[in-house]
Amino acid sequence: MVGFPARVLKAWRPGDLDGFLALALDNLINILLILGLCRTVLGYPDRLLFGVILPATGISLLVGNLAYANQAMQLARREQRTDCTALPYGINTISLFAYIFLVMLPVKLAALGGGLSEAEAITRSWQAGVMACLGSGVIEVAGAFTVTRLQRWLPRAALLSTLAGIALGFLALAFFLRTYSFPLIGLSSLAVILVGYFGRVRWPLPTGLSAVLIGALLAWASGMIQPDSAAINNALAAVGLHIPTLQIDALWQGRGDLIPWIGVILPMGLFNVIGSLQNLESAAAAGDRYPARPALLIDGIGTLTAAVLGSCFPTTIYIGHPAWKALGARSGYSLLNGLVMAAGCLLGLFGLVAEVIPIEAGMAIVFYVGIAVSAQAFQATPLRHAPAVVLGLLPGLAGWGAQLLKAGLRAGGAGTVDHPFGPELVQTLAKADVWAAGAFALEQGQIITAMLLAAMLVDVIEQRFLAAAATSALASLLAWFGVIHAWTFSVSDTTLDLGWGTGQPWAIGYAAVSLVMLIAHGLPQQNDGGQSP
Repeated sequence: MVGFPARVLKAWRPGDLDGFLALALDNLINILLILGLCRTVLGYPDRLLFGVILPATGISLLVGNLAYANQAMQLARREQRTDCTALPYGINTISLFAYIFLVMLPVKLAALGGGLSEAEAITRSWQAGVMACLGSGVIEVAGAFTVTRLQRWLPRAALLSTLAGIALGFLALAFFLRTYSFPLIGLSSLAVILVGYFGRVRWPLPTGLSAVLIGALLAWASGMIQPDSAAINNALAAVGLHIPTLQIDALWQGRGDLIPWIGVILPMGLFNVIGSLQNLESAAAAGDRYPARPALLIDGIGTLTAAVLGSCFPTTIYIGHPAWKALGARSGYSLLNGLVMAAGCLLGLFGLVAEVIPIEAGMAIVFYVGIAVSAQAFQATPLRHAPAVVLGLLPGLAGWGAQLLKAGLRAGGAGTVDHPFGPELVQTLAKADVWAAGAFALEQGQIITAMLLAAMLVDVIEQRFLAAAATSALASLLAWFGVIHAWTFSVSDTTLDLGWGTGQPWAIGYAAVSLVMLIAHGLPQQNDGGQSP
């Protein structure tokens, strides 16, 4: 039997180096985002990040990359080819943002509002994130057996616009604002990304790597970042072998957070399943036809591995398999990516990397992902469904706006025990023509809301008014139980208000929409020429 090192050498091709640099950079940016957002937004201590979350993340990357590399080698042997490219795989950027801002942060703020200490609130937040990751993994595994049914049931516009709303707000707009806060670094690296990815210009180094290097050099040269001995010492203190352990107790403690956040977990899991299937179709079009069920199972197992070891962040098959194939990457790039990323996570090395490469240097890549995902929502759906895509964008943008509004209020001194959030806040903002109540309502269950609204409008466009009535009736039912829209104030946040009749106003509104759709079903319909039949 050929040993593992020999198999790695046998799998290596010259293009694998370029493929590795591109894939490793994608994963590096996500790891830097995990470090940056968990530290600044969630206040997680380094012992949790470097001792639990990153080691678990590293193992999940290792498991998936090795499995996909092996799958590519099996395909090459089966078809007697040497040009089979492994599926690109890594941390799911969209889920990373969704779980931090839509699950983990609200849980922490609610815990603080309930009187828990900072340390206890952080633990609750992390447990909720781990449980969300587990739920996503379960959906991904189940989706491997049911994905074709999901595709028939859910219009593409509903799924892609839901994702695009999050991408536009939490990725594109958030980092666009940050770009203009640091214009020299942000705009320079953004220009490299736009020219390379959209202008199809070949830089001497891979486009993403070129952008990061230029951004980092400008950040150091301009004095935006300077050597910080305390930060470097902290990063050095994190260096060492960190072996992940099973976090069964954390999953058990976080079990109560599964149902309240199913409105985030379920759609994100569904998107990952269907998105992965689309990426498999893209790989098949490029000449590498992988069986769907094993490929999707690998992705699900990678996410489950992350969760049971303590990571809050699902994995996914990346878009762009044809691009990696065009680079000449085969199996070796995936093997090397898994080994390098796992080593960096297990040895605590990424803290040092974060001190050298500021997130501003890599945020152009995240901004590009936001643009690409949003554009895909229009490009991959029928042109006549564009209005449904636009409608599906709005709840995600409203959710991002609500987060921004509340963060600003907290920064201004509101959201404390002495000055808690309350009804007078909404009334004051309404007088300034800021309809916070609507933003808070759209924020709760925003992903489900986006899917339902977009799906309903697709049915209207196709003149399937009975189906549209059924979709709005489902929205009414969900609103009645508080799964979507129903919200209540905590000390420093707005939280989902589950219960019988908690979303009554919205339930009645959606019921009225169902009635309109039923009436429309019985009315004369215009044909394409605009004339009544």
